[in-house]
Amino acid sequence: MMQSVVGDVSPPQGCGEALRSAREQAGLSLQEVGQRLKMPAKVLQALEAGQWDQSGGAVFVRGQLRSYGRLLKVDVEPFLQQADAAVARPAELVSHTHTPRVQYVFESFKRRAVYVVLTLVIVTPVWMALRPSAGPASDTATASLDLVSAPSAAGKDASDAVRPASRPRAEPYVASMASLPRASTPWLSLSFKGDSWVEVNAPDGSRVEHALLRAGDQRRYAQGEVGRVKLGDATAVEVQQAGSTVDLAPYQRANVARFTVSSEGSLAPVVD
Repeated sequence: MMQSVVGDVSPPQGCGEALRSAREQAGLSLQEVGQRLKMPAKVLQALEAGQWDQSGGAVFVRGQLRSYGRLLKVDVEPFLQQADAAVARPAELVSHTHTPRVQYVFESFKRRAVYVVLTLVIVTPVWMALRPSAGPASDTATASLDLVSAPSAAGKDASDAVRPASRPRAEPYVASMASLPRASTPWLSLSFKGDSWVEVNAPDGSRVEHALLRAGDQRRYAQGEVGRVKLGDATAVEVQQAGSTVDLAPYQRANVARFTVSSEGSLAPVVD
């Protein structure tokens, strides 16, 4: 609890009378002085009557007296020095938050107990969840250590059996100087120097190829694969049999050449 005591200003003898006398000599009323100083008339009257306790604290009274004195050209400092003003004493602080020692110890113990309980609540479920998985892992680790620490003769034999056998020595390769067989020459080939229609049938009459071939195309057939050939533009086709060029004049009528191929491989014109 805060307590303070402010003393009242004791007016010196003659201060109020000097102010009233100067005001009357100046021909001013209390109302006129109050208008100039912006003070109530009753405050000025209390100052002149020496009733300073009705004008507020000592600080306000001193300010009012100085303003009043300046207006009337009255030196009030000697009167203020004679005035007794009580000095405000510092506030007395009274503590209202004192905690008894027993209560302090109890609250401290309670906080620690709450901390321990919360720790157990959080840690216990985690420990219970991890406990089952720890057993098998430790057993497996123990078993593996036993196997490593106790080698046996059987294990040694097994390792020898697993060890790969030595690879046989590779024999050097010897390059053969024999010539490779040459690719067989097609028995019948058609080389197109220009566009031409061509019909090729097998010996049994089935169709082998019926198409319009362009310049640069080639066709090759084995012996016994072709039975009859028709060339739409004989001048645009070069025919070779067993590597030899065939003269198409005996088989040509106008620009069309037609010939048959026997089983022995001989060519003959087509008879209509």
